[in-house]
Amino acid sequence: MSRAKRLTESEKMQIVREAAEGVSTSKLAERFQVTSRAVRYVLKADAERQADTAVPTAAVSLKVTQGELAAFDEVLGAAGIETRSEGLRRLIQAAGGVFVPDAPLAVEMARYRASLNEVGNGVTQIAKQMQKANRAGHGAELSELRLAQMRGLARFILDSADEIDLLVRRRRDAMQLEATTALREFAHAAE
Repeated sequence: MSRAKRLTESEKMQIVREAAEGVSTSKLAERFQVTSRAVRYVLKADAERQADTAVPTAAVSLKVTQGELAAFDEVLGAAGIETRSEGLRRLIQAAGGVFVPDAPLAVEMARYRASLNEVGNGVTQIAKQMQKANRAGHGAELSELRLAQMRGLARFILDSADEIDLLVRRRRDAMQLEATTALREFAHAAE
C-alpha cells in the first residue's frame, strides 16, 4: 500500500457509505490502497463534519398516551413551535440545562426509604411477638405501647404517601416549567 496516495472526495464518500454498511476498516484500506489509519481519519473527519454542520443522523421514536400528546401539542402551540419534530429537537438541544439528575429528590427519597425500613423493622418485631404468643396458646393481645406503635405506623405510612405524592407533583411541575421555558427560549431564538 502506498502511503502517498491521496483519496479523492468521491472515494472518501464511498468509504463513509461502505463503513456505514459494516465494511471493516482493514477491508476498506485494502480496497482503496491506503492505510487503515487513513480510513479511520476519513471516518473521523466525516463524523466531525456532521457534528459541525448539525446533520441529523439519529432518529427518535416513542409511544405516548393521547393525553400526553395533547399536552405536548398544547405546550408547542403556546411556544409558537409548528411541528412536534421541531419541539423534540429543541428539547433535546436544551437537555443540557433541563434534564439533569435530581439530587434533592434523590436525597428526599433516600430519607423516606430509611424511615420506611425503620418502621418495617418495628412491624416485623410486633408480628413476631404476636406469632410467638399464638404458638404459646395465649391470645395475641396488643399492649398499649404496641397499639400506639401500630397507630403511629399507619399514620406514618399515610403521611409518607401524601408527602411523596406532593414531592413528585412539585418536581413534575418544576420540570414542566423548565421545559416550557426552554421551548420558549428556542422559539424566540429561531425568530
